[in-house]
Amino acid sequence: METLTEHRLVIGPSVYGFLRLVRVSETRQEALLASLAEYCRSHELELSGVFTEREASAGPGSAAFTGLMDVLALPDVYGVLAPAVSHLGPKPIAAERGRRIKAVGSQLLLVRRPRPARVPSALSPTAIRLLETES
Repeated sequence: METLTEHRLVIGPSVYGFLRLVRVSETRQEALLASLAEYCRSHELELSGVFTEREASAGPGSAAFTGLMDVLALPDVYGVLAPAVSHLGPKPIAAERGRRIKAVGSQLLLVRRPRPARVPSALSPTAIRLLETES
């Protein structure tokens, strides 16, 4: 009798991590790597490697990002995993890098999704408290 599918060794889609670690302690670096590994474990992905950028002045074509783009061209690579969009760099660089990742057909996965901007409604308790304190 064959084993159940759940008991077979199955390799999930392959992803590569990207970390921007400028002036980061070793403890923080280990925590970020652990968050990538845990995300992959819980989403049945295979973390095939992690590219690390350590220079604050690195532009959109840094060595780490160029290496990442090279592996995205390999067959069976699903995408890029980062702890947050800020790991792709400052906003203009992150936007450009995000476009490049999507242009090659890869997914950009974030452990921590960006929070949507909240505008308090006129009837929300926050807005009411603000109005009360302004008088």
